[in-house]
Amino acid sequence: MTDSVRIPDEIAFKAIDPKAYADDSVHEAFRWLRANNPLGKAELEGVYPFWLVTRHADILEVSRQNDLFHSGDMPTTFTTKEADEKVRSMTGGSPHLVRTLVQMDAPDHPKYRVMTQAWFLPQNIRKLEDRIRQIARDHVDRMAALGGECDFVNEIALYYPLRVIMEILGVPAEDEPRMLKLTQELFGAQDPELNRNKQAEMGTPEAMAAIQAVIADFFMYFKGITDDRKANPRDDVASVIANGQLDGQPINDFEAMSYYVIVATAGHDTTSSSTAAAIWGLAANPGEFAKVKADPSLIPGLVDEAIRWMTPVKHFMRSATADTELGGRKIAKGDWLWLAYPSGNRDEAVFTDADAFRVDRKEGKHLAFGYGAHLCLGQHLAKMEMRILFEELLPRLKCLALNGEPKLAQASFVGGPKTLPIKYEMA
Repeated sequence: MTDSVRIPDEIAFKAIDPKAYADDSVHEAFRWLRANNPLGKAELEGVYPFWLVTRHADILEVSRQNDLFHSGDMPTTFTTKEADEKVRSMTGGSPHLVRTLVQMDAPDHPKYRVMTQAWFLPQNIRKLEDRIRQIARDHVDRMAALGGECDFVNEIALYYPLRVIMEILGVPAEDEPRMLKLTQELFGAQDPELNRNKQAEMGTPEAMAAIQAVIADFFMYFKGITDDRKANPRDDVASVIANGQLDGQPINDFEAMSYYVIVATAGHDTTSSSTAAAIWGLAANPGEFAKVKADPSLIPGLVDEAIRWMTPVKHFMRSATADTELGGRKIAKGDWLWLAYPSGNRDEAVFTDADAFRVDRKEGKHLAFGYGAHLCLGQHLAKMEMRILFEELLPRLKCLALNGEPKLAQASFVGGPKTLPIKYEMA
């Protein structure tokens, strides 16, 4: 391979290192890649070679061609060779510990997606607006009761979207702490403060075993829910999954359990991160806070900007099903590609002053929800939850500032603010 294609090891490592996402230095690596080698190949010890796709246009190109770039043939999230071999030995050859929509390709993907899709369509989630507004008000009241200082992540942002999605899913309120802990252990697997075994070695067999244990706990919990909803179906997503059918046959337990896991985790964790990002952006930029306070019609823009600026889902992997060309590079059948969403969302070709947080940003469409067949099922719900929270919170918030250094999670897959100390005054 020519040197012009290969990414320098230190840059490639920075792009995959969970610690670089915690100290935000990953953006330097992505800036360098966009300028010098926007579609280069990483060849690091202990991992399969992979292409790092860093430009907005190239990420879109891969995302819109689902037959050419598969999600399920190889691991859908980055892993080491050793960890991949461990997973395959545990699963009887599959690279996946779960099989959710994220790991599926056609023909299965559209069939599974359609099972719950109706629940997340704009016209259907509108029916939930009054209930979500009540939940939002409860959390604004909780913030007011905290007396002008709080850690917004751990006292507000984690709990508001959790309450919303668990009601939709059909999980009782008393089980929410358990769901939150399991989600943090799953997505926080690379963070020593969040993961189960309190150590962070990326992609080691020990880390994979800890993740498998978390998934087993999820499965055990949702087995009880499934048995209940088969006997007593209700108007909730759990009943849809428990009684789901594929080609006239009930879906198997493994795929039903996987479905619960994606709704129960992705349904709140990423929204928590984006909600916290909005408050971080406003607290750090008084001018932006003043703008959106003066003009509530900017709230939808604030929501989109927070999602772009934080980009809670850091990457997904794809693999080529045929030889092709992308961004001037020859991609071979079987090649593995890393879609770097935070890089696409700060691409200078699409966003001016891309590192800045601007509530009235007009140009560019962010990629934080993906694109094409795998576009996030819950995107409308996430944006609605955030919009409603800020409609309730901003009129009552007189002033807002950081009250210490926010901390980001160590995570190269899904992550966001881990702590966000703020001080504020409420009307």
